Amino acid sequence: MKKLLTCAAAASCLLASFSVAQARSAYDGSWDLRFVTQRGACDSTYNFSVNVNNGVVTHPNLVRFRGYVARSGAVRASVTVQDKYASGSGRVSGSSGRGTWSGYSGGSRCSGYWTAERN
Repeated sequence: MKKLLTCAAAASCLLASFSVAQARSAYDGSWDLRFVTQRGACDSTYNFSVNVNNGVVTHPNLVRFRGYVARSGAVRASVTVQDKYASGSGRVSGSSGRGTWSGYSGGSRCSGYWTAERN
């Protein structure tokens, strides 16, 4: 009985670590983003880095930033900083990605595209 319990405990530990490993995303890591404004009176470009962990996109200094990368590489994100807001979508594959975004800065509506490169 003691051997059975030991084997069961070992098996559950292996399964738990396997589940955690499966949760990792192929896109995990640090990414450099470049946002280019094509329409509107927003700044012409914005550059910053984000981190992807288990498919969740985060930025250390932006509290109101939400993003997600699906297993397929589909990306959705939004950010709010004071009177500025932007949301976008697109796709990453391998070590790069591209998509579109739209939002506003004060009273100006803006839109454009974004690109991503894995660090």
